[in-house]
Amino acid sequence: MTQRIHFIGIGGAGLSALAQVMLGRGFVVSGSDPAAPNRVTDYLEKRGATIFSEHEAGNIAGADLIVTTSAARADNPELVAAHLQQIPIFKRREFLREVTRGYDVIAVAGSHGKTTTTAMIARILEEAGLDPTAIVGGTVPEWDTNARVGTSRWFVIEADEYDYAFLGLEPKIAVLTNVDYDHPDLFPTRAAYRDAFEAFLKQTRMDGVCIVWGDDGAASELAQRADQRVIRYGVGQENDWRVGNIAANALGGSDFSVFRNNHLLSNGSLQIPGTHNVLNALAAIAAAQQANVSLDAALNTLKTFGGVARRFQVLGSFHGAVVVDDYAHHPTEIRATLSAARLRFPSARIFALFQPHTFSRTHALMDEFADAFDDADVVLITEIYAARERDEAGLTSQEIVARMNRRAVQHVGSLEQAEEILRKELRAGDVLITLGAGNVNRVAQDLVGNKNA
Repeated sequence: MTQRIHFIGIGGAGLSALAQVMLGRGFVVSGSDPAAPNRVTDYLEKRGATIFSEHEAGNIAGADLIVTTSAARADNPELVAAHLQQIPIFKRREFLREVTRGYDVIAVAGSHGKTTTTAMIARILEEAGLDPTAIVGGTVPEWDTNARVGTSRWFVIEADEYDYAFLGLEPKIAVLTNVDYDHPDLFPTRAAYRDAFEAFLKQTRMDGVCIVWGDDGAASELAQRADQRVIRYGVGQENDWRVGNIAANALGGSDFSVFRNNHLLSNGSLQIPGTHNVLNALAAIAAAQQANVSLDAALNTLKTFGGVARRFQVLGSFHGAVVVDDYAHHPTEIRATLSAARLRFPSARIFALFQPHTFSRTHALMDEFADAFDDADVVLITEIYAARERDEAGLTSQEIVARMNRRAVQHVGSLEQAEEILRKELRAGDVLITLGAGNVNRVAQDLVGNKNA
């Protein structure tokens, strides 16, 4: 009899992708999420999953296994019912161990860039005919979703550090893009955060390899402690793989040269902007080479790679202004995104609409946020998106504004107020970038959807 798996929080990026994989393997899938219906739950429903928009005990009737989001509270009625009925309950970390068992796993970890890098590797392997199974933290346009089910031994997966989920993986190829302190709600110190990534690298198979951004001090230090073979990539000449001659191109991205052991191998192009994406591409090339994909094949796929949803995604225009949406919610990501925008639109007036994500991150990185907007001409900052947290100390994003030493910055109380201001201020030739992991993208979508209003 076919097993039924029920996912609590099925609308999230991580669990929705796992649900797709299990559907593809022939399991009966159901799930609940107050965010439903949304794009991913609609996709799952069309493929046979049963979706509930409320958490209720009756939803798990007939389930053989429960997979739960880390955000579910202990008093969640489905969790309570599962305990009473003695149905096995797995968190994502535990379930990943089962899902990836028997595969050659390529796991991409890092504070930034892991979604794009994972998608690049998966697309390279797919185009090379290796037919991987893949889980990505964002929608890949070529798939119209965030996962695919393949028939080969390869499993490409975004390795998320939150709630130590990536410790459920035993990769053959572990990629570490960088280590930059985040998730202070879970990791109370920078040392605790680094320790989690060290543990991830140490779980790489002994016949495997760790591919690490060699220019990042923290990542490089962790690589030195790894027992497995290490390959370093980056810009510096001490790296095994490196890029040089990075320049903006007519595609809207960058041209670059690829070197191995300081020998020029080839030249490549991207249509997505920013030096950070060139480095993501280099990590993907190094990982693909370990899977026996040729450099030429990798570069051909990367040249047509259109990015991932909510990663410098050009949505359209409003009164001649280009409207871009980006998931950036950490100061380093904001700097990289705005730097990429300045490279792509050198003479434009750049508007940045930023929605801080979680009180703990905003408090821990307050000064870094205040210094992250140098490449924007006009900055609007909304109130904090709480996500899974509650405000216990009366923290407000006005504190970020107060620390910013610039004139063209404004605190806006709501997304509606932000949209009203932008409708008045944006003009032809400007660029608007909405930044944040919450629902700030609604403003960009509304402006593009009503651009003639």
